[in-house]
Parts: sequence; C-alpha cells; structure tokens
Amino acid sequence: MMLYIPLFQSYLLLEKSLSQKTVEAYLLDVRKFAHFLSQNDEIIDDNALINASLQDFQTYLHQLFNKKIKATSQARTVSSLKAFYRFLQYEKVIAHNPIELLEAPKIARQLPDVLSVVEIETIITAIDLSIPEGHRNKAIVEVLYGCGLRVSELINLRLSQLFFRDNFIRIIGKGDKERLVPIGETAQNAVTHYIEGARSKLKIKKGMEDSVFLNRRGSKLTREMIFMMIKETVQLAGIRKNISPHTFRHSFATHLIEGGADLRAVQEMLGHASITTTEIYTHLDTDYIRSAIAQFHPRY
Repeated sequence: MMLYIPLFQSYLLLEKSLSQKTVEAYLLDVRKFAHFLSQNDEIIDDNALINASLQDFQTYLHQLFNKKIKATSQARTVSSLKAFYRFLQYEKVIAHNPIELLEAPKIARQLPDVLSVVEIETIITAIDLSIPEGHRNKAIVEVLYGCGLRVSELINLRLSQLFFRDNFIRIIGKGDKERLVPIGETAQNAVTHYIEGARSKLKIKKGMEDSVFLNRRGSKLTREMIFMMIKETVQLAGIRKNISPHTFRHSFATHLIEGGADLRAVQEMLGHASITTTEIYTHLDTDYIRSAIAQFHPRY
C-alpha cells in the first residue's frame, strides 16, 4: 500500500507551497524510483522506499545514465528523492536519510541568449501595427522586456493587477507568490493604447473580462500563441538569434545588471526564490568586459 507518496504530495502543496506542476514532477520521480526498487512490479508498497539503501540510489542513477537520460533530468531526480527522504525523516518514518550523501550530476551552466537594446527596438519596429492585433503584440513585447515577466505571468495578467498610477503591476508568480513589479512609461503607454483601442472592440467571452491580453475571439492567449508571435516578429526583424519570449526576460535582467542595478532588486523583480538563480546574469558581463579590455588596454 502506498501511503507516504500522497502524504508527501500534501506536504509539498500545503507546507512548501510549491506549484502543482513542480509537485507533479517530484511525485513522478519518486514513483519511478519506487518501480525500479520493485523491479517494475505494478504492486509496490512503502517498504521498498523506506528500506532503500545508498547503493540502490547509485544503481538507479547509473541506470539513468546508461539510458542516456539528460544530466538535468538526473539532477532533478536526485533533488526530488532528497526532498522525499527529508520528508520521511521529518515525519520520523526513518531515522537517517540514506540519500544525504548522494551527489547529483554536474550540470554545465549555460548562459541564456540576450538581445541588445538595438535588437529589441528592431523587433518592436517590425510589428505590423496596421493589423488588429498589432498594438496588442507591441504591448506584449514591451511588457515582457519592460517588466521581465515569465510567459505564464503575462498570459495570466489581469486588468485588476495594473496600478499605472503608482507605476506598478501586481504579479502572481511561481507557487502563487505575489510580487510588485515596476512598469515604465513606454510599456504603460503601449498597454493603455491596446486596452483603449483594439481590446475595447473585441467581443469578450464570459470569464475573460479581467484578462489583459486576448485573442481575436475574446479569449485568453496561450503560451503557444505568444511563442508563435515572437518567432514571426523576430523573423520579420531579420534577427537570426534563437529567440523565445523568455529571451526578453533574460535581456531585462542583463541590461539592469549591466547598468549597475542591485542584484537583490533584480531578484525581487524577477521573482527568483534564490539569489543564486539571479547571479547567472552577473556572468553575462564577461564578454562585454573582455571586449572592453581588448579594445582599450594597451597590452592586451
């Protein structure tokens, strides 16, 4: 009988306040490990998980490696299992955490693609304002770059979350955590122009009245729609970088750090739980610094 996995689920949702998507990923990793312990027998119980040894974990990871599972997925598996066994220890189901010393695979930290200010202006200029959704698309890009939002935060943005008089928007981020993000005059003007213009002419579906960004049928936009719009606009702009909506978030953070913004302030605006996640943007200055030295230092 599986008892502890449902309890672990409640613990992650209620006490850790993790998002449903993150919780599902944790549970999937634990269930896969449980099936491995039971030799993939459909009937598994808690005893197999409770009595697992460090060698069991190492053997499982070795199996993932042989199946050519990506290092990022292996690392997430280790993170999920560590969380599960910390929970069992917290509940006094086990006295010692058998996975405490298990090391996750090392993951090369990749720096995200970043757009220059000129490239962003080129993309915005390439948006066709003669079509009904043109001003909406311009407002989307201005908000993505001007506020550093995730795509999910953008498509869920509501009119009741706009506080333009105070130059802020209220965002519901990962794990339903709220944060206030400053919004500049340029992005405000673009959003206002869209709301008072193209959006006001839509026949808005019931329940969508408070959503800021809508499709031509008056429904909320999807992630896929945003991705497609960005890809098409970037292509029209003649930019050959691999650009996604998230690139504007990276660019937002990078340009702030390059301009001397405080790292903690950038962390707050991005909604990062840990400062270490934000620190990746400090490394993006490296190429700029190197090129500056090469250009101006007499002995480089």
